[in-house]
Amino acid sequence: MPSALTLALTDAERRTLCDARKRHDKPYVRERAAALLKIDDGWSGRKVAREGLLQSRTPDTVYTSYHDWQDHGIAALHIEEGRGL
Repeated sequence: MPSALTLALTDAERRTLCDARKRHDKPYVRERAAALLKIDDGWSGRKVAREGLLQSRTPDTVYTSYHDWQDHGIAALHIEEGRGL
C-alpha cells in the first residue's frame, strides 16, 4: 500500500498558499493551492480529489500537484508557458 501524502509547510509557505487560494486570478492556481493546503491539514489525496475541491478530480490530478510541489515548490502552482490553459 502506498504511503499517505504528507506536507510540512512552513508558515511562509502556508501563508503564500492561503493567499493564492483566495486571491490568485487563475482558477487552476487557486485549486492547486487549496488541494495542497488540505493535504497539509491531513487529508488523503483521494479524499481531496473526491470531496475537497469545488469539482471532483481524479486522485492522479491531486498526486501530480503534490509531487510537483515537492519537486518545484511555489513554482509548481503555475502551468509552464506553451502547455495550454
